[in-house]
Amino acid sequence: MPVIVNVDKCKGCEECLSSCPFDAIVMKEGKAVINEYCQVCMSCISVCPEGAIVETEKEAPEEGDLQRYKGIWIFAEQRGGKVSSVAYELLGIGRNLADDRKTELSAVLFGASEPEARELIRWGADKVYISKDQIFEGFNDEPYSQLLTSLIREHRPEIVLAGATPMGRSFIPRVAARLRTGLTADCTSLAVDKETGNLLQIRPAFGGNIMATILCPNNRPQMATVRPRVMKRGRYDEGRNGVIIDVNADGVSSRTKVLKTVKEVSDITVNLQEADIIVSGGRGLGDPGGFKLIEELAELLGGAVGSSRAAVDAGWIPYRHQVGQTGKTVCPRIYFACGISGAVQHLVGMQSSDIIIAINKNPEAPIFDVATYGIVGDLYEIIPLLIKRIKESKGIS
Repeated sequence: MPVIVNVDKCKGCEECLSSCPFDAIVMKEGKAVINEYCQVCMSCISVCPEGAIVETEKEAPEEGDLQRYKGIWIFAEQRGGKVSSVAYELLGIGRNLADDRKTELSAVLFGASEPEARELIRWGADKVYISKDQIFEGFNDEPYSQLLTSLIREHRPEIVLAGATPMGRSFIPRVAARLRTGLTADCTSLAVDKETGNLLQIRPAFGGNIMATILCPNNRPQMATVRPRVMKRGRYDEGRNGVIIDVNADGVSSRTKVLKTVKEVSDITVNLQEADIIVSGGRGLGDPGGFKLIEELAELLGGAVGSSRAAVDAGWIPYRHQVGQTGKTVCPRIYFACGISGAVQHLVGMQSSDIIIAINKNPEAPIFDVATYGIVGDLYEIIPLLIKRIKESKGIS
């Protein structure tokens, strides 16, 4: 236990009880005791008047200890029994990392059926640890973090990846805290240092002004959450074989129960993150009226309308259309960037698109560095020409 009570110093004053947000401190025989619900938040340490609650010192692991950790793991989240798309994206990058490390790629799946586990194998997993226990049908932090922590302690993977989704952001930090290891959130790129074997965890920092590379050299596993829609799926193989391991969830408990999950109802006809074609406008439109052209082009192509942060901040279009670090991360087949200069914050959200078509007056705009095709010119001349040609090809007058 990372936090312990020195029973010789404890006077049984109970000051620490109310300080714990997880009810992880109980009184036994007049002394405070920290139980398994401790999340290592350290709130209790500062309130103890006797200094009886202390953090235990953790010795730095020896090189041999680090070498005992093998394998790449991804957490495959599910909703309604169906594996989420971010799991397949994690398998794509996980397969690359596993091949670099010459090790196995495993997936962990809670609350779904065996056919879903088979699908994970076809997308690149060598093993799938699956628990179909009823406690995992609705997402709940406590049982998820308990079982995943237990599996990691037992099997010792060197790298554990999860999606930077509401689910991943909720319970993966609990797992990292219990394991006393590092966690890098919201990564946009991952690689392995071939000399040291350390995971290079790359993510925007300081408001997106720099790209930071973060290491966890002294602890294992190395843990990271990955932003959805920035990684490519791997290769699908219908005949691929792997091992499915049923995991016993006996002993996993929860103090809370999910009674009902309510889906948000939206009036958006096309989900920006699921769209195959996105037409985005930025500050270069000049005024909100420019989005009428963007919307017309998107409608003709059967795509969705996106925007840069500058256009949203100017009040030209609602926030739900924003693409970038502080908006949505997208990965369409075709991305039109119209009047968007290409600040790093925007690039983070769309640079993994299959084809990027940039339209900008400034030939030095950073967007052209990532564009597949670039058109230097006035978008108010170019987009109407595109619309005209598309209408002609579709026989629309």
